[in-house]
Amino acid sequence: MLNISSQKPWSKAVNTPATEFSLTSLPILSGSIPELLRGTLYRNGPGRLERGGQRVGHWFDGDGAILGVHFTNDGASAVYRYVQTEGYQKETEANQYLYPNYGMTAPGAFWKSWGKTYKNSANTAVLALSDRLLALWEGGYPHTLNLQTLETIGTDDLSGLEQNDAFSAHPKIDPVTGDIYNFGVSAGQNTLLKLYRSDKTGKIRQKQAIPLQGLPLIHDFVIAGKYIVFFISPVRVNLFLALAGFKSFGDAMTWKPNLGTQILIFDRQTLNLVTQNTVDSWFQWHYTNGYVENDRSIVIEFVRYQDFQTNQYLKEVATGKTQTLSLGKLTQIRLNPQTGQIINTNTLIDRGCEFPVIPSHHVGKQHQDTYLLVHPDGVDIREEILGIPAKYNHVTQTLTVATREKNCYASEPIFVSNSDKQGWVLTIVYDGNNHHSEVRIYDSEHLENEPICRLGLPSVIPPSFHGTWKSAT
Repeated sequence: MLNISSQKPWSKAVNTPATEFSLTSLPILSGSIPELLRGTLYRNGPGRLERGGQRVGHWFDGDGAILGVHFTNDGASAVYRYVQTEGYQKETEANQYLYPNYGMTAPGAFWKSWGKTYKNSANTAVLALSDRLLALWEGGYPHTLNLQTLETIGTDDLSGLEQNDAFSAHPKIDPVTGDIYNFGVSAGQNTLLKLYRSDKTGKIRQKQAIPLQGLPLIHDFVIAGKYIVFFISPVRVNLFLALAGFKSFGDAMTWKPNLGTQILIFDRQTLNLVTQNTVDSWFQWHYTNGYVENDRSIVIEFVRYQDFQTNQYLKEVATGKTQTLSLGKLTQIRLNPQTGQIINTNTLIDRGCEFPVIPSHHVGKQHQDTYLLVHPDGVDIREEILGIPAKYNHVTQTLTVATREKNCYASEPIFVSNSDKQGWVLTIVYDGNNHHSEVRIYDSEHLENEPICRLGLPSVIPPSFHGTWKSAT
């Protein structure tokens, strides 16, 4: 149990393991559910950060728990369940942590840890297919869940993953063809960046692999028109220290700014490398989107950090008390696709932000609005987590921020389109004043107004990472 006497209200959401609940009708706290909002909101994130009196070493170590909120003609209902990974089941039985992870080493002497399998936490994102839900974690296979009940069925090789392959947590879906693009990093004697192209059923139809220098940390990538783009920041993992059990995977990482950030540009049809270039250093977790301009340059939007201090900040989240300054800014870079050279860089928002998303039908194309979370004004961002939904409009270059009640913290905003090509923004909010969680639905065009609807959840949902929407049609 954490001592939260001197901690911020958000820490109460991570203090104790989240409680599962079966399918439950949700009460309307205010407003009404839009008539056209029919489908399911899925969210994934670390639900358990403690076991047997031991805290995890990093927020990324928490066991994945999936929330599903179903909107039907009968109203809204929700279900919340832990992904029943092999590691979760064995650690539940033992009531202690058994595996190395991002911020943890295996218990016992280090020489007993050599080569020990890392636990697949299944805690980062979700991919909704027509017949199943995939819980994603970037270091291994996805786990298959039932779309309605969230019952775990097992791991999924997508008819193409090899034994030690990884299927990362940020797949991109072509809005026209339904093709799914993703990647994985294969570590060993040689490090490989593996690209995958799947059809809309999830089956892998095309693969490509290129060698990398050292073992970098690659969390996300972006589709930009006919290209696939990676920014590989200068973080390198000492694999020997991690495999030998001397350090956790995260603690074996080193920030090496002298290496620069490597830009890789691939052809989206062939998955072949078009060009690569090395530029000044920065770090990023997430991209918003990419597209090709009329002058054939590539435009990439992402949240940019000056260095890797963000990793320390996220490590501190698991303790319930943060103190490291970690400031990500929404940034746009324009690239020459033939050389990988940067044409210009533009900071769009001079305010701490993260979790940028766009309407799914704009993936790979020019978009007008970016939805994201921002820090509140007038607070010490070293001590707070992100928690206010906002929208940046690229035409007017303005930021619209939702009204924020004190000690209330929203998750990544998910845009849902309606028949008029506008829509709603859905998020899960933790209320630190009353220690409860709720679903909030906003008008995407008037984010500054009160939510259209607020729905109560049966138990607290800790801060989560990523979600998706699956339409009922």
